[in-house]
Amino acid sequence: MGATPAGGANVSTQITAMKFTQQQIDEMVQHSRDDLPNECCGVVASKDGVAQTVLRAVNSAASPLRYEIDSKDFLRIYNLIDDADQDVGAIYHSHTRSAAYPSQTDINLALWPDALYIIVSLADDDAPDVKAFSIVDRKVSEVALEITPA
Repeated sequence: MGATPAGGANVSTQITAMKFTQQQIDEMVQHSRDDLPNECCGVVASKDGVAQTVLRAVNSAASPLRYEIDSKDFLRIYNLIDDADQDVGAIYHSHTRSAAYPSQTDINLALWPDALYIIVSLADDDAPDVKAFSIVDRKVSEVALEITPA
């Protein structure tokens, strides 16, 4: 079990990789496309380094340049994860026109050091790019996404 901020759902600690199915990656890409022209955002529930569920969230910023997970929506998602005895494995969002790399704003707002930050870039609509990062103390490290067939 990982660290638990203020009780409740666990947050995975020291993630060096996370396993996803191709369907889960496709769900994040589809969410990114569905929310255009704005950035999308959501949370990935995980257990023992394996993604369990992709949970869409509302971007209360409603902006093509940044995201902010709606606080009520995050509480709903957090409670779902806690009830399932899973972890907050990753927080994902899209970049509508830029690369799949954390912006300075993304880095400044990375408040979950034990969760991955996944970015879906739609800069090339024909070839969406999905990458994961660990952001701790404003230091960014790319993390492997292990993708398996559905």
